[in-house]
Amino acid sequence: MSSGLGTVLCVVGARPNLMKMAPVLRALASHVPTIPTLLVHTGQHYDNDMSGQLFEDLQLPRPDVNLEVGSGTHAVQTADVMRLFEPVVDAHRPSCVTVVGDVNSTLACALVAAKKGIPVVHIEAGLRSHDRTMPEEINRVLTDQISDRLYTTERTAHDNLRLEGVPSDRIVFAGNVMIDSVVFGRSSARRAASTLQTLNVHPAIWGHPMGYGVVTLHRPSNVDHPEILRALLGVLAEVAESLPVVFALHPRTRNNMERFGLMDMVDPVRMALLPPQGYLEMQGLVADASVVLTDSGGLQEETTALGVPCLTLRENTERPITVEQGTNMLVGRDRDMILAAVHEILNGRGKRGRVPEYWDGHAAERISADLYQWLSASQPSGCLKGGVQ
Repeated sequence: MSSGLGTVLCVVGARPNLMKMAPVLRALASHVPTIPTLLVHTGQHYDNDMSGQLFEDLQLPRPDVNLEVGSGTHAVQTADVMRLFEPVVDAHRPSCVTVVGDVNSTLACALVAAKKGIPVVHIEAGLRSHDRTMPEEINRVLTDQISDRLYTTERTAHDNLRLEGVPSDRIVFAGNVMIDSVVFGRSSARRAASTLQTLNVHPAIWGHPMGYGVVTLHRPSNVDHPEILRALLGVLAEVAESLPVVFALHPRTRNNMERFGLMDMVDPVRMALLPPQGYLEMQGLVADASVVLTDSGGLQEETTALGVPCLTLRENTERPITVEQGTNMLVGRDRDMILAAVHEILNGRGKRGRVPEYWDGHAAERISADLYQWLSASQPSGCLKGGVQ
C-alpha cells in the first residue's frame, strides 16, 4: 500500500551516516502505508573499506544515485556536493530531503534543498560541542537553522535549538538511530577473538588476561600535527604496557603516521594496527573490549549503549549525555588523566553508566511515524492519493 506521499530523498555521505540512515530506510519501507524513498550517496567517503562493507553489514540498499565527489578541502567538497546534488533534486522533486549527522554532505544537501523551497529534515539535530573550531560544529549549527523538521537524540538538544531560535514545533525528540543499528547488528556482530585471529593479531593481545583496549583516532586536531600524534602514540604505548590495544586505523591516521615517521612507535606485540573494519567486526571488537579510547562521536554513543568504558581523547563532546549518563569520560590528551582512568577501569572502578532514554532500538520507527504525519499534514488538500488527508 502506497502512502501517496512524494519521495523522501535520503542523503548519506560518510561512514557514520550509513549507520544512522540504515534503520531509517528500513522504518520508512515497513511503515504502513509505505513511504517511498530515494537514497543518494554523495561519495564523501569513497573508500570501499570505509563505507562499502557497511552496506552489506547493515543490510542497506545500494544507493539509487552516487555523486562520487571524493575528497577535497571543506570548501571544494561542499561546493562539489551542492553542484552535483542540485540536478538530482530537480529531477525528482522530493517531498523532503532528509540528512543525518554533521558532515559536509549534510550541510551541502540541506542548503540545496532549502534554496529550492524543499523541506529539510535533520536527523540527529541539536547536538553541540560549543567549539566552533570543529568543522562539524559549523555544519550542525547551519543545518539546524535551515531545517523544517528536527529529530533529536537527547533532550538537551532541544534546549540548544531553542537557544538558537528554532521553534519548538519543529523539534521532535525521537531517540538515537545510531543505537538502532547497534541493536540490529548485535546478534550478527563478529566475535572479537575470531576477528583478531583472522587478522593474525599476536595471541598476546587477544588472549591477554586483562582483555584488550580498542583505539580509534581520526580527527585532524589529533592526527594532522606530528607533535600531537607523537604524544598520543606515546601515551597509547604506555597504556599497552598494562593493557594491550588494537588500533583500527583510519586511512588519514595511517598516512600521517607514515608521513611523520611514527610507525616505529608501535610495539607489534602490545599494539595491533588493524585496517578499517566492517561494522559487524568493529561492533564485536568494541563489545568485548575492556575500554575504548577514541575521538569518535559515534563510538561515544555505541560504548554507552553497550556498557563499555570509553575514554574520549578530546576536550569537549557534542554528546554530553554519554558523559552525564553513560560510560564516557573526557580525558583530552592529558597523559596522567588517561593513564589514571585506564588504571581505574582495570581495577573495576570504571564508569558503569546507564542507557539513555529512547536509546532503545526504535528511534527510526518513531521518526517514520512522525514524518508520515508531518508530510501528510503539509500536503495541499486533495493531493494525497487514495483520499488520505
